[in-house]
Amino acid sequence: MFAVDDLDGVCEGRREAMSRRLEPLLDPGYRLAFTILRRREAAEDALQDACFNALRALPRFRGDPGRLRAWFLTIVANQCRSQLRRPFFGWLPLPDLAGKDDHANDVAVRHDLGQALTVLRGDQRLVLALFYYMDLPLAEVAQVLGVSEAAARSRLYRAVGQLRERLREVEGDK
Repeated sequence: MFAVDDLDGVCEGRREAMSRRLEPLLDPGYRLAFTILRRREAAEDALQDACFNALRALPRFRGDPGRLRAWFLTIVANQCRSQLRRPFFGWLPLPDLAGKDDHANDVAVRHDLGQALTVLRGDQRLVLALFYYMDLPLAEVAQVLGVSEAAARSRLYRAVGQLRERLREVEGDK
């Protein structure tokens, strides 16, 4: 029989072990959250909430340890979508993400790309961020999106096509 102190130690050890499993996923989780929300503070809040939800659900995770990253990024993406649905989120100002040390041409290209990305639907930005920005394999992108690999490939293809079209429109305006 465990004494109360022993039980607390076991629970604390389990929490630490679960935290260690999620620690390598924090950087990709933050990058995904920032890509979706486009604000540092909002991304940090979403990541913190996602970590809390993941730590609560981790004992029930029965998948392959290799799928833990996709599982966690799914939680992060869902938390970001939930945050975007909140009524006050839409009117918050977005900071200028271009660095001050960049050359003028780099800033212009970043601005054009940023403008083209903001016009895309959220699911299109998400698939582009997962594949190109986070460099996830297509199989993991499909897991995060909750679709088949063929569907993820199709979504990626359509999102790239939309982005190209938007960038051509921006180039045509100049």
